[in-house]
Amino acid sequence: MTKEYQVTPEALARLTRQQRRVTQDDQTEPAFRNEYWNDHRPGIYVDVVTGEPLFASTDKYDSGSGWPSFTAPIDPANVVTKTDRSWGMARTEARSAHGDSHLGHVFPDGPREAGGLRYCINSAALRFVALDELDASGYGEFRSLFSTDFSTTDSGTTDSEETSR
Repeated sequence: MTKEYQVTPEALARLTRQQRRVTQDDQTEPAFRNEYWNDHRPGIYVDVVTGEPLFASTDKYDSGSGWPSFTAPIDPANVVTKTDRSWGMARTEARSAHGDSHLGHVFPDGPREAGGLRYCINSAALRFVALDELDASGYGEFRSLFSTDFSTTDSGTTDSEETSR
């Protein structure tokens, strides 16, 4: 059974001012001063408005940009792109497919070995679901994205995250 992800008045009412600015007003949060840019825990990131699964920590890497960066979405059908000309240049905007939340932008400067794309995403557009909470939160189907060995390395990342970089 496929879960339906949709925007509800209740979901919009729960957003913080910053989450609303980013997801509904297409704004950008400050670099290096956001919740997930330096987060290395295993889990998935979902649309803060609808809960739609967007990105996995296994595809997250440190781009040096100050925002969470991913090489690919969990399911490409859940992230749509469109041309954004808001800053006097053409950029590729990333939006959640079902919630139409502004997520961030996609750039062609990602790791070449992982496809070459960088999904530069605002933390305020995301809610993190930790690996050990996937089943209880209704995202158990994504457990298969993670290996079973999550011993922590000296850098504070997990072995599987080191492998994905």
